[in-house]
Amino acid sequence: MPPASQPSSRAALPGRARQAARVSLAAATVMAALAVSAGAAVAGPAQRPGVRGQEAVRYVALGDSFSSGPGIPEQSDAACGRSARNYPSLIAAELGAASFTDATCAGADTSHMTNPQEAAPPQLDALRADTTLVTLGVGGNDLDLTGILTRCVILGGPAPYGAPCKSSYTLFGTDEIGSRIASTAPKVAAVLAEIHGRSPQARVLVVGYPAIFPDDGTACRPTVPLATGDFPWIRDKEKQLNSMLAQQAGSQRDVYVDAYAPSVGHDACKPAGVRWIEPADTAEAAGFHPNAAGHRSTADAALATLTR
Repeated sequence: MPPASQPSSRAALPGRARQAARVSLAAATVMAALAVSAGAAVAGPAQRPGVRGQEAVRYVALGDSFSSGPGIPEQSDAACGRSARNYPSLIAAELGAASFTDATCAGADTSHMTNPQEAAPPQLDALRADTTLVTLGVGGNDLDLTGILTRCVILGGPAPYGAPCKSSYTLFGTDEIGSRIASTAPKVAAVLAEIHGRSPQARVLVVGYPAIFPDDGTACRPTVPLATGDFPWIRDKEKQLNSMLAQQAGSQRDVYVDAYAPSVGHDACKPAGVRWIEPADTAEAAGFHPNAAGHRSTADAALATLTR
């Protein structure tokens, strides 16, 4: 992202990858609040075989751009911003999966699990009755992240040292972003229930979002043109989004993969070689999305849950 008060252009990326790039800072940075649980419990882990104990792993990956890996070379599906080095591909290789379908697509939200996304079919159509492992990384795009980003950048211009974005979303004591997360929670729960209906033997991992900005709340305005006070607010909202995803996983007796904790200290404010989130479009990844090192970390976190 250039040091201007607007999102960087993604004209070099086609189709949904360009769409994801337009929302990439928002998808990466403005994660919403209000942890809520929803959905009835389904069959517990004891009724779902552990992946490492299976003779054959049949794996399906579902999710948005944080799962597909836009801009990471090599791109296996440019329209969906999907990389052959994203965390689903790494997991499949590590497990020696007997079958692997990567349905992840940049710009996907919960509605695209059961409905087409432009030319891409509904992601849940990739599931089979004999699927044994599913990863799901979704939720960020259900929040109108483009609008959130636009407002945060615009408001950060005249008030660079305040928290104008936070103030604008909490007027009159309301929590607009929290309300969006509250309405997204049952959608995530419904997706999980549908996964289990289609693939009853599958172990399901709900993958959270990595740390986008410094966990200590410090700002890096020369890199990201947001108001300094909005950096810790965005951090807190991302944590609350992850908390909601963890709660939804728990309500369905699925496993939550914490991608945030391992990524602390590798946020977009860090220099090249240290950061796992790119602050602009680079040869490593699309702007404000995880690079290959970030996907490696998420893959490791997911694989660690399969040994428990």
